[in-house]
Amino acid sequence: MQAVDCKRSAAGGEKLPAGSVVPFTQRNMSHRLLIINPGGTSTKVAVYRDEAAEFEETIRHSSDELGRFSGVIGQEEFRRQVILDLLRGRGIEPGSFSAVVGRGGALKPLSSGTYRVVPEMVEDIRNGRVFVDHASNLGPLLAYDLAEEAGLPAFIVDPVSVDEFVPEARLSGLPDLERASMSHALNLKMVCRQAAASLGKSYSDTDLVAAHLGSGITVSAHRRGRMIDVNNAVDGGPFAPTRTGGLPTTGLIRLCFSGTYDRAQLLELATKRGGLLAYLDTSDGEEIEQRIAGGDRRARLVYEAMILQIAKEIGAMAAVLDGRLDAVVLTGGLARCRYLIDSLKKKVSFLGPVLVFPGEDEMKALALGALRILTGEEKVRDYGVPFEEDAAGGPIQNS
Repeated sequence: MQAVDCKRSAAGGEKLPAGSVVPFTQRNMSHRLLIINPGGTSTKVAVYRDEAAEFEETIRHSSDELGRFSGVIGQEEFRRQVILDLLRGRGIEPGSFSAVVGRGGALKPLSSGTYRVVPEMVEDIRNGRVFVDHASNLGPLLAYDLAEEAGLPAFIVDPVSVDEFVPEARLSGLPDLERASMSHALNLKMVCRQAAASLGKSYSDTDLVAAHLGSGITVSAHRRGRMIDVNNAVDGGPFAPTRTGGLPTTGLIRLCFSGTYDRAQLLELATKRGGLLAYLDTSDGEEIEQRIAGGDRRARLVYEAMILQIAKEIGAMAAVLDGRLDAVVLTGGLARCRYLIDSLKKKVSFLGPVLVFPGEDEMKALALGALRILTGEEKVRDYGVPFEEDAAGGPIQNS
């Protein structure tokens, strides 16, 4: 049995005939969207009417349910049925939507934007041509399955593999190890648009340093609508609630050959059991701030160390922008933590205004990305275009 957590609900809108195919550019009509965001132990589902959510639910999956499958991709049919059951329970036909939108996975390097889910993308995921085996890889598959059945377009928006690096950002110091652009691109891109609007500008006319502060931390440099550099949250940058960030290279090499850990254990430590959790046995920022308020000196030291590393990374990304930026943007779950935000502001406000957008709203970001296509604000991006050609061309937008 799946437990369902209802976040918000509203009356559903009118339905279109099942199987109706909605043209991409219908500027003056209302669009109803099915949004799907698979997580490690949950599937988030929402229905949007244009920019407003009709409802959003999180379906929790038990370890027993998921333990039946050998890998993430094996869960595809199970999760598809869960979504269909949810829609059926609400009396919603899949054909009543303008499009289905899934969270983008760890695909090949892609420029920012909204992509039509095509068979080539589906085959890349099913054949393991992805960076990591992660639940987000189910997003395109589930969107494609449900859209195909109903005769609808399926989209993904700003997957984690968005890559708009300038050439210099790719070099790591060792030719065998190129830096990869893997980030919280979906949320970063959305809040950068919001930040630009709050400054009275468009995203394509601003220079920003944006930090997503979650269980992993990515700090990024945005120049005129392109994310030209970012730390990979599992390979470098600040340590975070559950991740180590960058580690001393020679010490890490010695640890790898110490015989204490095997490969799987080290990956677990670096990506799931590092950072605040390793030092303080908790990854909860609010709990740590309460401990600090209660006089816990160890908690203060570790927390301040993480804040220092975040500030250093923000400064590094400001240097990527030659020190000329319109604002520093802070977002993610930790952006709700007052002590952390106040401390960060003291360290980085010399760079410019510090704008805070607490939490993340990936479901809305997915909806807005699809709407930009359906209303003609942007053109849908082509997954088949070679990355080098696409990256050189800049953002694809209607004039």
